[in-house]
Amino acid sequence: MSRFVSAALVGAALLVSGNAFAANYNAAAGKPTYDASCAMCHKAGMMGAPKTGDKAAWAPHIAKGMDKMTANSITGYKGAKGQMPPKGGNAKLTAQQVANAVAYMVSLSK
Repeated sequence: MSRFVSAALVGAALLVSGNAFAANYNAAAGKPTYDASCAMCHKAGMMGAPKTGDKAAWAPHIAKGMDKMTANSITGYKGAKGQMPPKGGNAKLTAQQVANAVAYMVSLSK
């Protein structure tokens, strides 16, 4: 139930803000967050995480768009090939830090 509530709140926030992240992705600013909170899983492919730089693994995620990938990264994701806890397990991250980290990984994986 709490996962549903979290997803609903993020969705509502995105609607109210008019797609808050659309113009605010900063891949360079995402590197420190990636190094500290994302690399452990995304370098090794733990729990089915797409490996950073693996274009084929990232293509279906990138096709969903940055806003969807960011929302999934904030609220958590469970797909056919893997799962990710909300904010990659680091609850202290802000939505903007997560968005920037997603942008950083995408920039290395296109």
